[in-house]
Amino acid sequence: MAEAELQTFTSIMDALVRISSNMKSMEQELHCPVCDEMVKQPILLPCQHSVCLLCAAEVLEDVELGEKGLTDCLRNLTLERIVLTCTEHDQERLQWYCRNCQRLLCSLCKLRRVHHGHKVLPIAQAYQALKDKVTKEVNFILANQETIQSQITELEAAIKQMEANSAVALHQLTHCIRELGAAVAERQGALALALEASRSRREEALSAQVSERRGLLEHAGLMAYTQELLKETDAPCFVQAARITHNRLVKAIEHLQCFTLSAETSFRHFHLDASKEIKLIHDLEFIRAPLAPVIDTQKTLAYDQLFLCWRLPQDSAQAWHFSVEFQRRAGGAAATWGGIRSPNAATAWQRLDEVRGTSAVVDRLQMDSVYVLRVRGCNKAGFGEYSEEVYLHTPPAPVLSFSLDSRWGLHADRLALGRGQTYARSVPGLSLLQAADRTLTSCHLTSDLLVADLAVTQGRHYWACSVEPGSYLVKVGVGQEAKLQEWFHLPQDMASPRCDPDSGHDSGAEDGQDSPPFCFLTMGMGKILLPQGHGHSQSQGDSHSQGGVHSHNSSHSNPPHPHTTPLPPRLGVCLDCDKGRVTFYDAHSLRILWEGHLDCSVPVCPAFCFIGGGALQLQDLVANQSIEEPPPRRVTIQTRATNLSK
Repeated sequence: MAEAELQTFTSIMDALVRISSNMKSMEQELHCPVCDEMVKQPILLPCQHSVCLLCAAEVLEDVELGEKGLTDCLRNLTLERIVLTCTEHDQERLQWYCRNCQRLLCSLCKLRRVHHGHKVLPIAQAYQALKDKVTKEVNFILANQETIQSQITELEAAIKQMEANSAVALHQLTHCIRELGAAVAERQGALALALEASRSRREEALSAQVSERRGLLEHAGLMAYTQELLKETDAPCFVQAARITHNRLVKAIEHLQCFTLSAETSFRHFHLDASKEIKLIHDLEFIRAPLAPVIDTQKTLAYDQLFLCWRLPQDSAQAWHFSVEFQRRAGGAAATWGGIRSPNAATAWQRLDEVRGTSAVVDRLQMDSVYVLRVRGCNKAGFGEYSEEVYLHTPPAPVLSFSLDSRWGLHADRLALGRGQTYARSVPGLSLLQAADRTLTSCHLTSDLLVADLAVTQGRHYWACSVEPGSYLVKVGVGQEAKLQEWFHLPQDMASPRCDPDSGHDSGAEDGQDSPPFCFLTMGMGKILLPQGHGHSQSQGDSHSQGGVHSHNSSHSNPPHPHTTPLPPRLGVCLDCDKGRVTFYDAHSLRILWEGHLDCSVPVCPAFCFIGGGALQLQDLVANQSIEEPPPRRVTIQTRATNLSK
């Protein structure tokens, strides 16, 4: 019995091996020998090999196949039917097409969870849709044959121009290398002449010294003359002749005792150190265009105008000037934001040419629009690469320019204004210290109010400011000029938050007002207090307009629950007098932080309140920033559009 089971098992294993071998051979038959992929539209060649129709057209382009060419080759229907069955489910026909996965499916594959939620079409519908698209694309290409031919002509001309430019560049390279060799040869000649002149002078000095020493030999020169002089017996004659000889002998003895060479024999200081020059020659490269500039996102902003600031990388070649290109993306506030490309149609690119320096200003903008900007440098090598595109969102309303006004009186020991009346700093003054010294229990706060030097009654206005993150408490907003003067005529000490008109913890005298007389947003210690009713949409702003810093309609039994958010580098405020609405933004991204209502039936003005130490800076107009460079040329980049209606 065991032997029979063993034989059965052996026969089963042999069958499995044969099936596996057959499957491998079948898989090889299903692959095209040319592209080594699953065969598509297989045709049977005269040699009985099956290949893809496109592969046969490419490989057998120059092969004589008869009058009809590949049309004489029969379709391999058997192989085609095998290919069009599901590879995961045997004998299952491919009857569906998944547009998300872009693959054919059988009825069983269609039920798999991986295709849940995908758009699956019947194969006939997918066939017709794809056929219509391909037909339309083919018709479009056939209708633009003249355009294709003109582009081919342009490309051929570009190839010829490229070859000519390459020859010119090669000639210039050869000329530069020759000039470099000529300069090296000329310098070599000059250095060789200097070396030869030094050698000649040294040779003359040493030769003179040799002649002098030879004169001291026994039977030559000075010694022979002296010996003859010693034979003179006439005393007067000897004395007269021996004086000069004696001096010569004294000098000869001194030179003999203190012998030194009259010239240096070493030429070490004539050795040439060309290591730097050799390194320069090894590092010799073609001139490079500037690298892609790096946008300074801390200084780049959109206000009354667009201000773009950039810098070149450290290893970049210098730029003679820059070209700034900008484009308004269609869709306004609905356009994508934050660096993601908008699919909406965009206006033509415009360019500021020959920008000197590393900053540029773009004016004549549309409000509440997204602009994309890029910049590239230019030098003798031409234009370099573009920088990363930066997206800037223009303010939703015209920018209101104003200064801080101190006409209602300031405490000089607590509040100081900077030059231009656009900067204010509050510090705990002497009065606060004295009040703190007099009490041990209650909390004393000192508030100081600053308002704009103008008031508005209609229209939409926008402005921005920066609050120092270390500020204790600062309120930024808008209020009726008369009410602000009434409530904050003079800075006062407050012993309790109940005295704060917008705290929401008072007796409820303001609850009956539909539109409060002022609207403030409170911030401090790097945070913004977003009161009850904060939102990012219009509906949220309307539904919660009575909540927040300016008024609260909620009862004391159900107090509001405020939220906090990090303080942005710049805070934007948009006042809509016609709708009686104040919107607070993150001025960098124009993300709405909070919306509130305001009674604009009387003149209103921007206002700022300090409680404790703090500082704020109004955003300066870009137009007021000093640009030393001359204004760049403004150019509209024309692009050739292909007529798709043909």
